[in-house]
Amino acid sequence: MNKKHLWGIVVVLLISFGVLYVDLKDTPVEQLMHAACNLNYGALILVFVLMLLSYVFEASILAVLAQRQNEPKRSKWSFFRIPIIQALFNAITPMSTGGQPSQLAAMVQMGIEGGRATSLLLMKFIIYQIVVFLAYVTTIISGFHLVATKFSGLAFFIAVGFLIHVSSIIFLLAILFAYNWTKNAANWLMDVLAKFMKPERVAKWRQNTVAKIDTFYHESQQLKREKKKLLLSSLLTVFQLLCFYSIPYMVLCALNVSANWASVTQMNIMIIMFMAIIPIPGASGGAEYSFQTLFATFVSSKGALILGMFLWRFVTYFFGMILGIFGWIFKPKKAVDSTKD
Repeated sequence: MNKKHLWGIVVVLLISFGVLYVDLKDTPVEQLMHAACNLNYGALILVFVLMLLSYVFEASILAVLAQRQNEPKRSKWSFFRIPIIQALFNAITPMSTGGQPSQLAAMVQMGIEGGRATSLLLMKFIIYQIVVFLAYVTTIISGFHLVATKFSGLAFFIAVGFLIHVSSIIFLLAILFAYNWTKNAANWLMDVLAKFMKPERVAKWRQNTVAKIDTFYHESQQLKREKKKLLLSSLLTVFQLLCFYSIPYMVLCALNVSANWASVTQMNIMIIMFMAIIPIPGASGGAEYSFQTLFATFVSSKGALILGMFLWRFVTYFFGMILGIFGWIFKPKKAVDSTKD
């Protein structure tokens, strides 16, 4: 971790504590105490269990994709530390840009050659994006009207976040099913940009874009040849997302608030879409605001709403950061990859 990452942690903490201070300043202490004293501790434990299971399923996806003949034996910890390190660097970098490089570094530390680690992460990314895309489309179709009718301002930003995700998945699908067309379209776009921008900069963009298109295409072809791994990894991704998306519902259960799982989960998915367009580490500020805005429909008490927001934010964000710090410090024993070229 460098100074930039430490500054990211500082920014996140300052904004989060600022939001919490503003909320606590306007919230009667009696309401907070009442909500805290009436917590369902069984459900509260399940909140943390769901987050841990989400990391376990994500680690299992990488373990499945990495499995091959003559593969050296690697510890469960070496795989588990990959998603928690990703959680740490996603949290402290704008737009979660540090997550992928940190996973790559963690895989190299456990003895997986850099090129193969990149290949495995790309396979996992393709599967994840497709499953997430299906979840987003289902949510927008079935639940967007709930937000659009009650919170028109927030609905606009959720729609923008959805369009960003749709654009990225369309690009991926275009590479999978229209490789030559996508490559030609990318080159055409770079030709247009070269007329308005420095040719050297555009040339660099062209090289990086074409290289990524080639890499995605080749990895997708490899993934299609390994249908068992594809099916099992997709199933594990579904379980991973179900655990993660269900956390707000379990937080409401911990607060003894009666709510419908489907409605709460739809709201949570839309919050995640909104957070995707906030260019601040961890979407700090926007995440807390959107949670309170949407979940006020389920929680009538201001104290319970603030406590619920804090629990949700801690479990889905700060808990991962804490685990990620331990994951970064305690490195696994490096296994020798006998299948390396």
